Amino acid sequence: MKQPQPFQLGSLTLANNVFYAPLAGCSDFPFRKMSATYRPGLIYCEMVKMDALVRHDQNTFHLLDYDTSMHPIGGQICGSKPEIAGKAAKIIEDLGFDVVDLNCGCPVDKVTKDGSGSGMLKTPDLIGEVIANMVAAVRIPVTVKIRAGWDDSTINAPEITRIAEKAGAKAICIHGRTRQQAYKGPANWDYIKACKEAAKEIKIIGNGDIFDTSAADRIFSHTNCDAILVSRGTLGQPWIAEDILRHLQNLDPIHRSLEDCRQALYQHFLYTCDYHSARRVVVDMRRVGCWYLKKSSGTRAFRELISKADNLDTVRDLILNFPLQEAECVEAFAETLTDT
Repeated sequence: MKQPQPFQLGSLTLANNVFYAPLAGCSDFPFRKMSATYRPGLIYCEMVKMDALVRHDQNTFHLLDYDTSMHPIGGQICGSKPEIAGKAAKIIEDLGFDVVDLNCGCPVDKVTKDGSGSGMLKTPDLIGEVIANMVAAVRIPVTVKIRAGWDDSTINAPEITRIAEKAGAKAICIHGRTRQQAYKGPANWDYIKACKEAAKEIKIIGNGDIFDTSAADRIFSHTNCDAILVSRGTLGQPWIAEDILRHLQNLDPIHRSLEDCRQALYQHFLYTCDYHSARRVVVDMRRVGCWYLKKSSGTRAFRELISKADNLDTVRDLILNFPLQEAECVEAFAETLTDT
């Protein structure tokens, strides 16, 4: 079992080595506000495009909103143009971020079609050029996130690790799947282990299939990575960093009941109300509610109801009053919602 420890990222010292990933469409301001409560070593904002940053697109800057409770915080940029990479990284630094990350792992077609995201795995030397321009432009640490390779026949994560190190990146995060896999099948942590063996000074961050404390323990042990990045495991579990850190220190786990999950969901709801429009809150809670309440027979009906909610009062009533443990009361409760 690897004990948690402070994490040195260039001149930046982080309290621990359990980080929260940038999740497009998920890790927004309310999500990160919830996450910060449980003190992961580093929280990343959602990915933004270099081109949008340098043309000062206001919607893009809105994605980068944060408050002081979220520090240390990283901004992640995506793009394949070395000539604007430094300028984009400098904007992130000037906004007050502690770290700037280059995304070379996003698998979606709309990102890879111009060679960005995991499309950059096809051009390792270009990754090095982009990183070098970012490093030259900023004083904050530069990190990079990659996948194992484009597909099973082009596994090149160790090569990219060496390139990123030479270019000046302080850490590289390896997702143990290829772009072709997307999120299908198990993550292969052997690829992360190979990158750790290839590294000299660059820190290795393991990523993929970290959904609980046991997985965190195993990925540290299997790969000898320096830190871990939790992605989908944070959904509905903003406390997973706290749980992992307690586990690694041999402390007793914290039991979290369905009622605890309800209260956490309600706090997430309140943060969302403070930040987004009423309509956006209703839409967001349809998925956020499903993240938090997914463990018992009674919550299935809750998820069905919240996915159809169309106003704030209904959402609030569902969160506060739904009979989570009394499955026999579910039908009657649903009827009261229909009547209002």
